[in-house]
Amino acid sequence: MTNPLKDNYLVRSAWCLGVAATVACGGRSRAGAPPAPQPTLAIPVTNIAGQRVMVLPTTLALASDSLPWHEALSDRRATLTRADSVLGALLNDRAPEVNWVLPPELRRNAELSAGMVGDPGQFPTATLRYEELEEIPGPLQAQLRNLAAVSRARYGIVPAALLWLPTDTAAAMRAVVRGSGVGTAELTLVIVDTRLSRIGFWTVARGAGDDPWTALAQAVKAALPGLP
Repeated sequence: MTNPLKDNYLVRSAWCLGVAATVACGGRSRAGAPPAPQPTLAIPVTNIAGQRVMVLPTTLALASDSLPWHEALSDRRATLTRADSVLGALLNDRAPEVNWVLPPELRRNAELSAGMVGDPGQFPTATLRYEELEEIPGPLQAQLRNLAAVSRARYGIVPAALLWLPTDTAAAMRAVVRGSGVGTAELTLVIVDTRLSRIGFWTVARGAGDDPWTALAQAVKAALPGLP
């Protein structure tokens, strides 16, 4: 069984080897300081062009207490829904060669599944935010496989974690953040192969802005580069 995402396993491995001299992949620097942030990897759009790809709902979205965005993000459900909307709109606009199956359609598919599939917004997809994972964790495997079956899609892109943090002005951070502003959105994006239960792509996209949604949009654009 072929895996169109197989080249991205090599991309991830090559990146880890490339930084090993200064920062252990996923670990800390020799001096004990936090590792320098890694550049965002571009979503491998050409590998999934022409295919139906599920876009899972966001389930984890948190902002730092030091940001002045608490009122804007106070309604958790509204925050998750808007995050899904921003991601879905930019995927459609910037990668129209992929047939993205967005969260509203996934939920409709689940509702029509006669109880075979639960609410995708309740899946434990936040477990995929850990870079060291290579396989989809146990119960999530079956949930994604069933959802893929009723959605007629083999692959899914998962916004595994969305964090808003104060923008770091250090040179290392500026080099990997798109845009500028008081806050930085860090969006962990994962592509899963539901047939093989494998993780084929993993990256953290970062974007800055003066409000949470501008920062998020910049982060998504960083993962879909080459366009305005």
